[in-house]
Amino acid sequence: MPACKPFKIGIVGPESTGKSTLAGALSEHFKAPLVPEVARMYLQDLKGTYVKEDLLEIARLQQAADRLASGPIPSVIVYDTTLLVIKIWSDYKFGDCHPWILEQEKNEKYDALLLTDIDLPWKPDPLREHPDKRDELFSIYYRHLLKGTTPFRIISGKGQVRTQRAVAWLGEQPGLR
Repeated sequence: MPACKPFKIGIVGPESTGKSTLAGALSEHFKAPLVPEVARMYLQDLKGTYVKEDLLEIARLQQAADRLASGPIPSVIVYDTTLLVIKIWSDYKFGDCHPWILEQEKNEKYDALLLTDIDLPWKPDPLREHPDKRDELFSIYYRHLLKGTTPFRIISGKGQVRTQRAVAWLGEQPGLR
């Protein structure tokens, strides 16, 4: 019998830290729907050139991707990204964030958050911007998560080790079926 309220796992972290890979592995492990990151598709259409207002559209599309999931209520949902990622990126790149994103991010509720560590090598990609700023961005994520009430864990390691660490910690969380 499906749960009334799914256990929501959000994945956050700087660029090129394996968020999408981990999200896919967790989705497969838990046989759970995956809410993909829409920013990549959006930015590919723009050829990587964007302005602050594009982040508002990305945030709206990200929320829409969540709402598009249909069918029976799953026991677990994995989110390849959250509005926190968009908020931090907007603050970092443009010096502030649209009020709508801030308000929506405050109302976004997850049962567990995974912060991907910067222990993976940087993979060049035309949409990635700051190979030399991962330490700084990781610290911003960490400080933000410390202020919140959602349980979180830094997930490090390569390949299956990273996935196993995430699964082990998630297995300790109340509410995960």
